Amino acid sequence: MTTTNNSAAHKLTDGDLLKLIRPNILALEPYSTARDEFDGQHSISAWLDANESPYDNGLNRYPDPHQRELKKLIAENFGGRPEMVFIGGAGSDEAIDLCYRIFCRPGIDNAIAISPTYGVYGVAAQINDVEYRQVALNPGYTLSVEALLEAADENSRLMWICSPNNPTANSFSLDSIAELAERFHGIVVVDEAYFDFSGQPSAIELIEKYRNIIVLRTFSKARGLASLRVGMAFATPLVARYFAMVKYPYNVNGPTQQEIARRITDDVATHVAEILNERKKLVAALNNLPLVKEVFPSDANFILARFDDPDEIYDYLSGGGVLVRNRNRVAGCEGCLRITVGTPAENTLLLKLLTEWK
Repeated sequence: MTTTNNSAAHKLTDGDLLKLIRPNILALEPYSTARDEFDGQHSISAWLDANESPYDNGLNRYPDPHQRELKKLIAENFGGRPEMVFIGGAGSDEAIDLCYRIFCRPGIDNAIAISPTYGVYGVAAQINDVEYRQVALNPGYTLSVEALLEAADENSRLMWICSPNNPTANSFSLDSIAELAERFHGIVVVDEAYFDFSGQPSAIELIEKYRNIIVLRTFSKARGLASLRVGMAFATPLVARYFAMVKYPYNVNGPTQQEIARRITDDVATHVAEILNERKKLVAALNNLPLVKEVFPSDANFILARFDDPDEIYDYLSGGGVLVRNRNRVAGCEGCLRITVGTPAENTLLLKLLTEWK
């Protein structure tokens, strides 16, 4: 049944949001670290509170469990306010898992997602014993607001919208996301991992008005820091506080916090511009190859293309030293390979191999 609401979602109060949170989470008394109990008003020369090694090797002290300074930098560079920021130590995947743990009662509640989309949403649902309802995108991978709402019922707590979407590479309008937030009784999670390549406005700007929106971002893509595994969630301060309560205490290690802080103002515009230029050239070249049946529009740093023999071409490319992602067995992506936009040299090798196919 469609879940509509006579009162607009942007009029939600903290009390309304609290009703979406699992009762056991509402009753949770979060773990308090040794440093949480210190008010910071005095100068300390002997740190004897946390059972750490006293021998300074640069790594012997626990990091800030709340990443206060890093949250300030993230808000300055990405938007929102520090109290709206959650930082995850496993890329966006930690925030995805926390959404289920905070809002979904195992065995009772359900989550709704577009299909095809990022596979971790479904895996995390299984791990948390939450029903995962997939709603197929329209032909051309467009979004149907009505179909998503029709899939919802009184136990629907989460709705996943990946934009730009993985693996289809296309974006969805902020108007559609706002309408979903307006009419859906639960939390709308907008995953913007590939936002920097899209040229689209961010849903972060909707959070102040639509308090049931959570926006995910990552340092793994345009920022080039995938090895550090750091992601972010932006939410209304009440929701962000529950993320902080439910996460494990030291979920982002000290060296990683320092490295992110050091690199957060790095100018990635040159790399992004090169990827966009290479994406344009790749799309044009792929469209001219007879073995390519369709190239879908891309707002991301990858391209989804349909081939006659995707499995054979995948094996052929890997044999030639080029690894792409075979999406042929994903519902809605039959016949498709997902191709990341690489360096000019990597893209040249890819096209050389495809040109020489049979």
